[in-house]
Amino acid sequence: MRLFKADLHLHSVLSPCGSLEMSPGTIVSRAKEVGLDIIAVTDHNTTLHCQLTQEIASEAGIALFFGAEITTKEEAHCLTYFPDYKSLSAFQQIVEKHYPVGLVNDPAIFGYQVVLDRDENIIQEVEVPLISSLTIGINELERIVHELGGLFIPAHINKTKFSVISQLGFLPPDLLVDGVEISRHTSKANFLKKNAYLSKYTFIQNSDAHLPEGIGEVFTVLQMEEPTFNEFKLALQSKEGRNVLVD
Repeated sequence: MRLFKADLHLHSVLSPCGSLEMSPGTIVSRAKEVGLDIIAVTDHNTTLHCQLTQEIASEAGIALFFGAEITTKEEAHCLTYFPDYKSLSAFQQIVEKHYPVGLVNDPAIFGYQVVLDRDENIIQEVEVPLISSLTIGINELERIVHELGGLFIPAHINKTKFSVISQLGFLPPDLLVDGVEISRHTSKANFLKKNAYLSKYTFIQNSDAHLPEGIGEVFTVLQMEEPTFNEFKLALQSKEGRNVLVD
């Protein structure tokens, strides 16, 4: 088994909250600089920068997991990861069907939402406000993600805004999660002091970086054979010697 440093919650320039510096190329360069082995671009309610970032990351010797951070109609943020581009593309089509109708992003208020090519030219500007909630509930989202062979992890559950716990008051026991994420602002040990009922879940911790300098400031160590989606799934399940290490 090997140990892999993974930061699996990063926002590119496509996220309205992402810095204009967060191009796919810059994300990969910074990840390489700080010694990350695995990254995931998890833009708000879109997957459109995943494929390009994966191509650039592969050339740099870094693995990338396809993902997105989805805001459900309950205003809960959830991380989603997919095994391949086919499932990711299918998910993007579903997400677009649940965009809010009649809303247009105001870059002056929320930030730009642009898709770049390899040379960092703008090739698309997404008009729907990606910061908004989708019209899909958390239970339906979880079902769809798993039907596509993906992984479903509620994001930054310790936060007092936009987390499953802040919005619902608790993590529903019937919600089939593959793990839970905590932010950089706590530790697993401190979080469990007040939330002991969640001790059975696998925890991950990521930077949630919106700026290049934030990439890799917090990371999860994955004990696996190789940096692949299937190995990550086994690690979340603590199967066959695979494991997830935080703190």
